[in-house]
Amino acid sequence: MNRQQRRAGAKSNAGASVASRLELGIAHLQAGRTADAEACFRQVLEILPTHPDALHLLGYTAIATQRDAAGVELIQQAISHNRSNPDYYAHLGAGYSNLGQLQQALESYTGALNLRSNLPAVLYSRANVLARLNRLEEALADYERACSLKPDYTDAVNAAGMILHKLGRHAEAETKFLHALRLHPQHLLTLILRGALMRDLKRFDEAVSSLNAAIALKGDVPEALHERGLVFMAVGKFADAIADFERAASLKPDFAEAYSDFGCALTKTRQLETATETFRKALAIDPRHVAALNNLGSVLVDLDRPLEALGYFDRAIAVDPGYAEAHLNKAIIMLRLGDLQRGWIEYEWRWNCPSQNLVHRPFDKPLWLGAEPIAGKVMLIHNDQGLGDALQFCRYVPLLKARGAEIILEIDGPLSALLSRLPGISRCVAKGAPLPPFDFPCPLTSLPLAFSTTLDTIPAEVPYLPRASEEAGPQLGPSKRPRIGLVWSGNPHHLNDHNRSLPFKDLLPLLDGVEAQFVSLQKNARPEDEELLRQRSDVLDFGPALRDFADTAALVEQLDLVISVDTSVAHLAGGLGRPLWVLLPYIPDWRWLLERDDSPWYPTARLFRQTAARDWAEVVERVRAALADWIARA
Repeated sequence: MNRQQRRAGAKSNAGASVASRLELGIAHLQAGRTADAEACFRQVLEILPTHPDALHLLGYTAIATQRDAAGVELIQQAISHNRSNPDYYAHLGAGYSNLGQLQQALESYTGALNLRSNLPAVLYSRANVLARLNRLEEALADYERACSLKPDYTDAVNAAGMILHKLGRHAEAETKFLHALRLHPQHLLTLILRGALMRDLKRFDEAVSSLNAAIALKGDVPEALHERGLVFMAVGKFADAIADFERAASLKPDFAEAYSDFGCALTKTRQLETATETFRKALAIDPRHVAALNNLGSVLVDLDRPLEALGYFDRAIAVDPGYAEAHLNKAIIMLRLGDLQRGWIEYEWRWNCPSQNLVHRPFDKPLWLGAEPIAGKVMLIHNDQGLGDALQFCRYVPLLKARGAEIILEIDGPLSALLSRLPGISRCVAKGAPLPPFDFPCPLTSLPLAFSTTLDTIPAEVPYLPRASEEAGPQLGPSKRPRIGLVWSGNPHHLNDHNRSLPFKDLLPLLDGVEAQFVSLQKNARPEDEELLRQRSDVLDFGPALRDFADTAALVEQLDLVISVDTSVAHLAGGLGRPLWVLLPYIPDWRWLLERDDSPWYPTARLFRQTAARDWAEVVERVRAALADWIARA
């Protein structure tokens, strides 16, 4: 054998050794023997240091054993020697994805697909990265492409359903989950995802059924328990929700989301101190959990610890500067504390808060917030919140008029007869009717911001509401006794109604033995209140006769005093300059501020606040004593 033959033989033997070691390493890897696999690949590299397959497989093994940075470096070396293998790019993408380097991961997966476009697993992986980048439509396209290449790809079908759910395309999402269940009738994740979708669609029985099936598959599944707890929260079964959240957190101690929602359920059942502990557990797991930060702040507000709460809202905003709920909560604290100027700015975040149920108006005109001159301009002032807000903030119309503006007021039907006569209004338009041309829109609740209102500059001259027309409302005639109007409950759909309203029976101690004529201004009394009201001959019930606020204003002007909870009639009486007593919960709405018995918004108002006991009986007793003194002096 000559030298050339010996060289060829040695080379052939080396090649056979490399191939066999690679094959053995792959077998070890498939069997989960990663250390043995790694040893085989390193032996190849001792023979051929730049062997691309060995570098790639060694890098892949490193990624599989959570050494992603080392794996990425090795696969990059492999690619430098062979740029034509899509597996290299796909596994490089996995390493980058694990490291959170999403843009590099996206480029790597795209590189693999540029080499071979029909790889369902790579399309699925790239879609996962696109979803993490919130590029949902692109992610959906990749999931759909993966499904078309591999129709039984359950993970991709589920992922497409998740994206469709996020995009609000609920019918399509449901179709995906039903398809996934046909492929795999007992697929745990599909059952959980479908349960979540049914909850959002308010098909709560189906949601519970799907989640119960998931739990039955493997016993207590933390994610299914958590999702079922959310369903129970949605239907008001708070004890059941607490049980599910608590069980989910005990099974998965790092489940920050379960602890956060557990805290929300505890809040609903007024277990406030325990709720704060639970939110803190969520934050110990994930200090950047914005919902837990915001919800802990909200509970601290309810516990009358506003400055501590403010710190948590600020932390939530630092994590997610666009987190509208935290901005709004911060605004409400600032306004309640009297820091109006900064509070108004933050209050503009209300438009982005789903909890407020506000309808954003897509006007093609620039929003006016005080910067532009408006002399000679037509202003559209529209009500964006409740009726009480409109009555409170229509006081700014004369200030707009003084700047030379022509004013169109768009207002809710119950207010139109009254506010169409507001001085300074050129035209009053019912909400929903076609609008005339205008130059600038401004919501009523944004006017305090536009005028940079502070506690010292509130336009508080009363009455600013117009007097009722002579034909409006019932006429009481003369009386020898003082007449006192009563309102004890507001709109039951108001977010804080459970705190601000009270049953009529709780107000009865105020009536007994008092030398006055009481007049009910209560609209839409609740059934139990109506029944009790019919039994009281000492209360004139005009609620059913009041067609709108013009009628109510006409009646209020005939009264000597109005006693009301925090609802629209309180703002009406205050805006008419009538004597007004307001019964407030312990944590009041921001406009009533804190620790004072007067209001800078309504000079004729006197405030009666709950103490820390949060007891209406004690408030009613104080009002009764004050009323006896007021009648004696009258």
